[in-house]
Amino acid sequence: MKYVALTSCPTGIAHTYMAAEQLKKTGKKLGHDVKVETQGAMGIEDQLSAKDIQEADAVIIACDLPVIGRERFDGKRILEVPVQEALKNAPGIFEKVLAV
Repeated sequence: MKYVALTSCPTGIAHTYMAAEQLKKTGKKLGHDVKVETQGAMGIEDQLSAKDIQEADAVIIACDLPVIGRERFDGKRILEVPVQEALKNAPGIFEKVLAV
């Protein structure tokens, strides 16, 4: 399956990027295609394109802050979790998003 994800934490430094890597790594291990946009202290990085979002089966939002551009995902299957859950239980997130 194809997923797009967003990560952000209050300081936007470490956990934002750690969560992004964890989602990519876990998704790859599970056989999924995962593209992650970070919304951290450096601003938006690896911004998702309209095509990325259109082709995605689901959206994972692992953020502790309001998401910039959330309306891009209207009509998509979305799972929202705290950023810490992406660090501690990324496999569980992929299970949960299928049940949304």
